[in-house]
Amino acid sequence: MSRTVVVAGHGMVAHRLVEAIRSEDTDGQWRIVVLGEERRPAYDRVALTSYVDGWDAGALALPGADYAGADAVELRLGDPVVEVDRAAKRVVTAFGHVQPYDALVLATGSRPFVPPVPGHDLPGCFVYRTIEDLDAIRAAVERARAGRGRPAAAVVGGGLLGLEAAKALRDMGLSPHVVEMAPRLMPLQVDQGGGALLRRLITDLGLTVHTGTSTEAIEADRGRLCARLGNGTELDVDLVVFSAGVRPRDDLARQCGLDLGERGGVLVDAACRTSDPDIYAIGECAALEGRVYGLVAPGYSMAEVAAAVLLGRDAAFPGADTSTKLKLMGVDVASFGDAHATTEGALEVAFHDAVNGTYKKLVVSENAGASRTLLGGVLVGDASDYNLLRSLVGSPLPADAAAMLAPAGADGGAVGVDALPEQAQICSCNAVTKGAIVKAVTEDGCDSVPKIKACTRAGTSCGSCVPMLGKLLTACGVEQSTALCEHFAVSRAELFEIVRATRITTFSELIAKHGKGSGCAICKPAVASILASLGTGHVLDGERATLQDTNDRFLANLQRNGTYSVVPRIPGGEITPDKLIVLGEVAKEFGLYTKITGGQRIDLFGATVEALPRIWRRLVDAGFESGHAYGKALRTVKSCVGSTWCRYGVQDSVGLAIALELRYRGLRSPHKLKSAVSGCARECAEARGKDFGIIATEQGWNLYVCGNGGATPRHADLLVSDVDTDTLVRIIDRFLMFYIRTADRLQRTASWLEDLEGGLDHLREVVVDDKLGICAELEAAMAEHVANYADEWKGVLDDPEKLARFTSFVNAPGVPDPTVEFRTEREQPVPVLLGVPEVVSR
Repeated sequence: MSRTVVVAGHGMVAHRLVEAIRSEDTDGQWRIVVLGEERRPAYDRVALTSYVDGWDAGALALPGADYAGADAVELRLGDPVVEVDRAAKRVVTAFGHVQPYDALVLATGSRPFVPPVPGHDLPGCFVYRTIEDLDAIRAAVERARAGRGRPAAAVVGGGLLGLEAAKALRDMGLSPHVVEMAPRLMPLQVDQGGGALLRRLITDLGLTVHTGTSTEAIEADRGRLCARLGNGTELDVDLVVFSAGVRPRDDLARQCGLDLGERGGVLVDAACRTSDPDIYAIGECAALEGRVYGLVAPGYSMAEVAAAVLLGRDAAFPGADTSTKLKLMGVDVASFGDAHATTEGALEVAFHDAVNGTYKKLVVSENAGASRTLLGGVLVGDASDYNLLRSLVGSPLPADAAAMLAPAGADGGAVGVDALPEQAQICSCNAVTKGAIVKAVTEDGCDSVPKIKACTRAGTSCGSCVPMLGKLLTACGVEQSTALCEHFAVSRAELFEIVRATRITTFSELIAKHGKGSGCAICKPAVASILASLGTGHVLDGERATLQDTNDRFLANLQRNGTYSVVPRIPGGEITPDKLIVLGEVAKEFGLYTKITGGQRIDLFGATVEALPRIWRRLVDAGFESGHAYGKALRTVKSCVGSTWCRYGVQDSVGLAIALELRYRGLRSPHKLKSAVSGCARECAEARGKDFGIIATEQGWNLYVCGNGGATPRHADLLVSDVDTDTLVRIIDRFLMFYIRTADRLQRTASWLEDLEGGLDHLREVVVDDKLGICAELEAAMAEHVANYADEWKGVLDDPEKLARFTSFVNAPGVPDPTVEFRTEREQPVPVLLGVPEVVSR
């Protein structure tokens, strides 16, 4: 019989605990009952500020946190534990549910600290901790905006959380004031020099900073609030947000008599066990050997330790990496190790470049010469060296400290992955060392970054260490070839440039001049796609027809039973009654199964090869064209009804979706492309799950890029905000063409961005700021595509030579395939393949 472990709380750390138990509990020792306070499953609270980008709570959801289909996990939301009965070994929830336990894990997290300032509980005062907090702040902002032009806000707290809150308020269109008692911003992370630069950079971005002063009182003042500061300043604001730190939620421990830390928190040992051996505590509610950690990485480590102990293994907390790296309103800030030089005898080496806005400091031991040990450091304005430097903490410096900070050493200088010790932690989120990664490469056969991520979990959380994984592969002697295949020694991006520069239009000429052999199933479709992307003719012209995959060869999707599906384009999901009638008539005439797709189109299944041209003729005559559901091309631009019908819509999402789909139809790319346009922040079109998605704002449009639903679903990132329609289209043109030119074969936009050196920042520099000076060229390429677009179905219908390809048997044109018959299910025809194995679609 399995035992029951009750988890009180369902945040990020609690979810990591559940996943750790599930992955290791192969014998089914534990049944898990999770009792959460919030009414939604665990989400990424670290990324809470990004919620403001699109107000899409789903974008913060942690994969698998609803435990759908997990028989051994019961999840109860909105019903927190309010009482622990240690003698009876049971807990009681707010709604009176009584749950017995064999083991109890407290994962209740922390609560925001609100200073006892007079007036802190007035309407208009908020904390910054949950999605619901942000929703309440947003509602207050909208009320304030209705009464005045640009509302103002005060943020009490200038630490990490305070600046995150200030960023969110600024993104909502407010003018934030930040009030911090310490003499500098982020006093726990940066020193005086770094704080001074940070203040300057933050002020340049539109924030007003008040340091070295407290908030004395908050008073109601003619429908607004007046925040009185200790230095005599009075701030007239519309709302006040308290973000001055957190306190551990140890109420349950106090109620049931568990030992507490001196400064609060549930006291636990290195195994995360409390003073009651059947009760554990993890995350921000735990005082591990007396210390409370307010970061997610130590919480994850505690979760994995507790899971191991519950499963009968010896485990102990390995120590915490309290390093921090973040980007606040575009400003890099990082600290690691002993950032404040508290170690006895510690020495500081600093480099301050006021012109370029960077500050770097290393803290080293007092040992002489090359034996100096790196103890910590601070980086402001440029944190590109963070991963390498953090990994070196506790190790002898591989070069002179001053040389490592100088501009010439900004790319790592003498510091490389070879210099890192085996115990250096490469991935702090998941506590993965260099030694573990090297073992995965040299002993477990991981010869690519994705394999390392799957084997070690490195790079699967925040992703900042992914570039290091590639460097370690190279250091281990694994040659990461960029060759397309054995016939072309160049990458797909390089091959694209060769074809574009030489204007070669055939595969045979290309392989003769720039490759070897006769080609394969990798390079032939890739070259076919490149030729199509460059608009050099119909995909079935001449020898090009032999290069295509099965789907492209017949301009339809091969199904598992050997028949094909036909998907006509329905731009933006908008369709007239007459066209709906035509689709119904065609489906009845040819005995086709009909299905409405997730992209707001109608899919017609069950067509045989010889029937395809006749179906296309009916559709083309009615005004339809190919929807390119078969190709690596733009599929759909989904839309909600927007301001046309919806009372919440602020822009015409349908009109924009139609315009974009007609603009980019037929655009061939390394992989399929999907898009969506939402008419307001309610996000009904699911734009942030697309390769490029647009969300309407009152000022214009927000553009999100590189989200999609592949094997690892990814939400898109905000590229630009509040742009007008012309600017939006121009940036999308550039983005798509840059992706088409530089992505690898069959690489989705999400993984392309992950592999792109410099990531989203570099992408923004290229397609928004025109850093490389190629935007005019990218726009011209898109304009050429739009001008030369031609429907591929009609191209076949107008060419007898192409039409001749559409037969089941070469020697029997027009004869239906005798191996296919149909049966009826749910009042629709379903094809059955007779006497031959099923064909699996590529």
